[in-house]
Amino acid sequence: MPVAADASRQRIVLPEYLGAAAAHYRAVLGRLTGDRQFSPLAISNDAATAALPDGNHDLTPSVAQFMLPLQLAASSTLAADPRLRLQTPMTKGYLAIVLHAHLPYVHHPEHASFFEENWLFEAITECYLPLLGVLERLHYDRIAYRLTLSLSPTLITMLGDALLQNRYLHYLQDRVELAEREVARTRGLPQFQALAEFYLRQYQDALYRYRERYRCELLPAFQFHHATGNLELTTTAATHGFLPLLNVSPTAVRNQIGVGLRCFESRFGFRPRGFWLPECGYYPGLEDELAAAGIDHFFVDSHALMTAANTAGLGVYAPLDCGNGVAAFGRDPASSRQVWSAEQGYPGDPDYREYYRDIGFDLPLEYVAPYILDRETRVNTGIKYYRITGQNQPKQAYQPAQAQAKARQHAADFVRRRREQIAALDGELSQAPIIVAPYDAELFGHWWYEGPLWLEQVLRLAAESDSGLTTAACSDYLQQPLRHGIGRPAASSWGEHGYSSYWLNESNDWIYPLLHRAAAEMEKLANDLNGLKITPAQERALNQAARSLLLAQASDWPFIMKAGTTVDYARKRIADHLARFNYLHDAIRKNRIDERYLTALEIMDDIFPDIDFRDYAG
Repeated sequence: MPVAADASRQRIVLPEYLGAAAAHYRAVLGRLTGDRQFSPLAISNDAATAALPDGNHDLTPSVAQFMLPLQLAASSTLAADPRLRLQTPMTKGYLAIVLHAHLPYVHHPEHASFFEENWLFEAITECYLPLLGVLERLHYDRIAYRLTLSLSPTLITMLGDALLQNRYLHYLQDRVELAEREVARTRGLPQFQALAEFYLRQYQDALYRYRERYRCELLPAFQFHHATGNLELTTTAATHGFLPLLNVSPTAVRNQIGVGLRCFESRFGFRPRGFWLPECGYYPGLEDELAAAGIDHFFVDSHALMTAANTAGLGVYAPLDCGNGVAAFGRDPASSRQVWSAEQGYPGDPDYREYYRDIGFDLPLEYVAPYILDRETRVNTGIKYYRITGQNQPKQAYQPAQAQAKARQHAADFVRRRREQIAALDGELSQAPIIVAPYDAELFGHWWYEGPLWLEQVLRLAAESDSGLTTAACSDYLQQPLRHGIGRPAASSWGEHGYSSYWLNESNDWIYPLLHRAAAEMEKLANDLNGLKITPAQERALNQAARSLLLAQASDWPFIMKAGTTVDYARKRIADHLARFNYLHDAIRKNRIDERYLTALEIMDDIFPDIDFRDYAG
């Protein structure tokens, strides 16, 4: 339906004849060609509009966000929706690649800079920008694919935070400066100078794309690819709380799920159908909380389905209906092993870049001091000159072209093995199988530098008409008229031993009595005050207490304690959030709220602006 756009007010006014009912619309910006054909340039999200007094509907920028900057869209066309390929007779089976992008909430406006913020900056540079590059090239070449990307609420918040965006620009500028110095330093060392120039181009490109192309906003770019039908966006729990160990309080689990979904919906304008369980942590009955939140599928590790009853003989190659219409998809062990395994996986190939050799550790301290922590503590800079090479061998110089060729070979091997896997299953199963391959998104580019190229090649090869393999989202598979087993998965997680032990052990077990007590106090506080008239300051304090509780529940902190990395920081984060919760709880109970301190807490823990403490009431 053609409509006029009011450029001066950045709005689209729909005709009066549509009536006054609220509705959902999607806007496409484009131009008329010489033969009066409409050529689309950019597409918006589904925008929910409310009825206005004059009968019109305004789609303002707050509800209709375009997913491709117009300067990028001059040659862009919208490819056919890849979901239409699912029912082709050539399809023998489906491949669902699921990337989970998550980082803990690290936001320290009280400091001029903070080392742990580098976790975000490294991930943007090495993972999220390269992933967007992959999606853009596939879109430009009109490759029909399906890929699922889970974006955690904490990551969504940090990617949209103005302070962190500004600090990331400074981070990139520092990296450009360091790479320029490296180009000068490596004169007379041809192999290393070529690599220094390689990194300089990489950082200059990242700075240009982030600042000029995306205007520091990556989320609209991901949303564009969701709108094309190629990428399916989904999310996870609010602060990635490990739900099986929070289940002492069903209300705590319910709010981890509900706050997370509302955070996603407020940013993207729709509620996802799928849900990534943090650490793939499942306990029987969790599907009921997911169903109540409108979720129809989630992901578990292989053994959750392999040890479950009533899988109808389909194993991990079809979802298990939990009995309430919510489906559990299990991780495929073979595709997981090829990518994750340190011994058998692709990332350990000798030609790939060595993660653990970085000039932040290799070069003299006085040289790298301006680019490391407090000018004294050595950290990674991102400039790495060596390849893995092999065990017990002197490290050799990294050769990007050789590594890229190897990534293409490994992509072809992965697709070939999936085809062989599907062919072998053809005689065993009565329906087309789905191979679910879930990975941490940060593996691709950060830990495995060549991972984004590998992923791109896998999607290209799978899209070939004779591949016999169709990439799909799990939501697509649920739309097919296929048989599913009915039953509950087994209690499980991914990680060491597969039964929560990485998040509950002698290094971190002390946190759970404290978390459970805080959750109980939050519920009692909400119940005691529910329905009573409270002051604005009390409401702010109650909401901030809920934020502090959620942040303390993050699974990242017990994980770090077990891994033995930044243990002091993880301990401090839990202690700080619980201390803030306890202060707010006592201040509310005694009606002695210090509004200056409350404001400081709201600035430091600036997340979940729409949170409502009443959700903790019974």
